[in-house]
Amino acid sequence: MIGCVLRKSLIASAAVAAISVSGALAQPSTSHPDFSSNSFGWVTMRKVNVMPGSPPPVGQDPSRPLVANNTGKQPTFPYADLNNSNLTPFAKDGLRKANDLSDSGFAMYSRASRCWAVGVPVAINSVVQPIFFIQTPQEVTTISQGDQIVRHIYMDVPHSPNPKPSWYGESVGHYEGEWLVVDTIAQDTRTFIDNFRTPHSEKLHVVERYHLIDGGKTLEAEVTIEDPASLFQPVKTQMHWRKAQGPMIESRCADGESFNPFGQKEEPIPVAGKPDF
Repeated sequence: MIGCVLRKSLIASAAVAAISVSGALAQPSTSHPDFSSNSFGWVTMRKVNVMPGSPPPVGQDPSRPLVANNTGKQPTFPYADLNNSNLTPFAKDGLRKANDLSDSGFAMYSRASRCWAVGVPVAINSVVQPIFFIQTPQEVTTISQGDQIVRHIYMDVPHSPNPKPSWYGESVGHYEGEWLVVDTIAQDTRTFIDNFRTPHSEKLHVVERYHLIDGGKTLEAEVTIEDPASLFQPVKTQMHWRKAQGPMIESRCADGESFNPFGQKEEPIPVAGKPDF
């Protein structure tokens, strides 16, 4: 019953949401693809493909293979390969600290598993729970079922002149034919670019381009990540989600609870001037 109320509340809020920004409005979209439904969401197919001409994103250190859950082996945490030539010294320093924490025995659960805000593009790569789209002329709202990640994408408006940094930044969008294009800036620097914990600056700029393929059974996105403080060149990747039948259900994070099986302290690690872990 609580989940039903939460769901209705979120849908009602999205239906009336709007944004007031400075500057002239962009030309309103006249037609668009439909990613939304009350009977299905989208579950990531996990694999991230590198777009032609793009440097690779951060990957797993080959000397420390990543072992997933339910394989019969001891699961491991992400451990960044610091030999990626596209990483700046700032990015490598942050990743090295994350690797050192892992070496010390600290359980490197993701921010999402701790019910902490994850930022973009990590928000679109939830590996278990579906993402639901709610589309209105003024706003596209995405809700990740498993950890109450809610994003507001304001349609056909420009960015604010000086947006205040926030956990998911300021996202504006528009349609280009069968594509939904989302532009995000002004993200809180306590989030990360990926699940390896690549740090970013206030200049992080993410562009997502979504469209349907396979007769509407698959959602595809081209994602461009740009941050001169962390990446020498922008990284361009391609991601896919499969359609997952079933209505949205209640999340533990939606109740204000955190899943923490080993009883670790829930608050972010206080490191002055650095991202939280």
